Amino acid sequence: MKLILKWLLSAAALLAVAYLYSGVVVTSFTAALIAAAVLGALNLVLRPILVLLTLPVTVVTLGLFLFIVNALVFWAAASLVSGLNVRGFGAALIGSLIYSALQLAIDFVLERLLFDK
Repeated sequence: MKLILKWLLSAAALLAVAYLYSGVVVTSFTAALIAAAVLGALNLVLRPILVLLTLPVTVVTLGLFLFIVNALVFWAAASLVSGLNVRGFGAALIGSLIYSALQLAIDFVLERLLFDK
């Protein structure tokens, strides 16, 4: 139940990113659902590999390079899903920042308010 709810809210967050920032376009809610699943899979598989490979640069930049890694994963998801369009790397960076902030709020609400035991 929690996984399905988080998936639906992540798709809604992608739609919110498209609404808030014109550099990201989501064509439909179905495309947002697919994009949320692809983003989740890429964050599960690809992002840890990228973080490990770029660890020296991340340490030198005091962690700021992780924004670039997040943008690359967001951009990769946009290239894999036909209903998610990102207009360049700058748009991917801003879109990933907005999406990460919304995901933080979703995680807070789900963990603290709804599923607190």
